[in-house]
Amino acid sequence: MKTLPGSRRRNNNNEKQGGGSPAWMTTYGDLVTQILLFFVLLFSLSNLDSGKFSSAMTSLQGSLGILDGGSAIMGGEFTEAGNSGEFLISAEEQREFEQLESKIQKVIDEGDIGGVHLSLDERGLVVRFVEGVLFDSGKAEIKDDAKKILDKLAPILIESHRQIRIEGHTDNLPIHTKEFPSNWELSTARAVNVVKYLIERHNMSPYIISAAGYSEYRPIAPNDSERNRALNRRVDIIILKSTSEAQEPR
Repeated sequence: MKTLPGSRRRNNNNEKQGGGSPAWMTTYGDLVTQILLFFVLLFSLSNLDSGKFSSAMTSLQGSLGILDGGSAIMGGEFTEAGNSGEFLISAEEQREFEQLESKIQKVIDEGDIGGVHLSLDERGLVVRFVEGVLFDSGKAEIKDDAKKILDKLAPILIESHRQIRIEGHTDNLPIHTKEFPSNWELSTARAVNVVKYLIERHNMSPYIISAAGYSEYRPIAPNDSERNRALNRRVDIIILKSTSEAQEPR
């Protein structure tokens, strides 16, 4: 029987194609390789130095203009991001708080108001009233002179369009009266009365203001002397930063 021309060549090609591993093995090998690379990548990320990663992200944010020169608020001052990295705010928010601080400081200076201090911390802009400015000792009724101070501050607070938190604080000396069985009741009543005054007198939205009483448990100085205890007896009006606003209940 004659062999047609070219048929031998085709048979040889078929034999060559039929030899070796099947085609699916190539795809399977590629898949296994990709899975291996994926786990190697996961292992590498798990060992990434978090400090170096934070520094790199801070540098990137600064270069993109998210932060103005990498600035942040820390402990009442504007500090460079990367030194603390905990209380970062945007450049726009930073300027906003500087303007608010300037407006409130002007009210304090023009009214020659003593016992009121401003500071910036992780919560926001803190307007701190030492005891005797808003309330008499052991009392929760707002003094008449104090109402005039709140009247001047209220428009600034409202125009800030930010969440406001009023905090009441005491020292560690116990109080036990019919009206205030403990410092919890006293600190809370003072904060609530400031909130009610701003809402009722200045139509501040109750949706943007809240009250909290902390008794003796958030001191800013050791309760080991009369001077330090006087520092702890205070009411704070806090204009909250965006990060603190996000933690407020809705």
